[in-house]
Amino acid sequence: MVEAFLTSPFFAFVVLPFMIFCARICDVTLGTLRVIFISKGIKYLAPIIGFFEVIIWLLAIGQVMNNLTNIVAYIAYGVGFAAGTYIGMAIEEKISLGLTSVRIITRDDPADLMQYLRMQNYGVTSIDGEGATGKVKMVFTIIRRQDLPLVINIIKQFNPTAFYSVEEVKSVAEGVFPFKRSRGVFTWMDSLRFYRKGK
Repeated sequence: MVEAFLTSPFFAFVVLPFMIFCARICDVTLGTLRVIFISKGIKYLAPIIGFFEVIIWLLAIGQVMNNLTNIVAYIAYGVGFAAGTYIGMAIEEKISLGLTSVRIITRDDPADLMQYLRMQNYGVTSIDGEGATGKVKMVFTIIRRQDLPLVINIIKQFNPTAFYSVEEVKSVAEGVFPFKRSRGVFTWMDSLRFYRKGK
């Protein structure tokens, strides 16, 4: 009965493509996370993820190669790749690893904004600048990426017309960051790798 099922059209055109689709989602999602961890400097976890990623990929490509005449398997392979890419990006957005540099440029006095950020234990640096319309103040802060929505809301609250830009930061030597209790393995790894509390 099992042999008959494995050789049936239902297995070939439904079950097998679905298995390939799921395998591709898993290995591409792991691959996306592996690349993210490498870019963030988490060098110990990336090889472990890579091991499982390539094993799953070998299983998926092996099934495709064993069924070269099955066009549904090709489609499942491609759709699984696309879905895995999307899911990997969604997971990366959710866990928000790393540090972010926020640069604020404003013609208004940013003293209240800077004071509030410092009260929240964010490190803030300001310098004078010259913009297209005259004198401006430039305010810089390095924050955890997971804090970005909060900091943007603070900026809009104190200076809604300010121009700001956001850039990714790979690492810092020293810094001042709000203390937060770890909420999971990703927060713990992020904290371990990317910052030390300033003296």
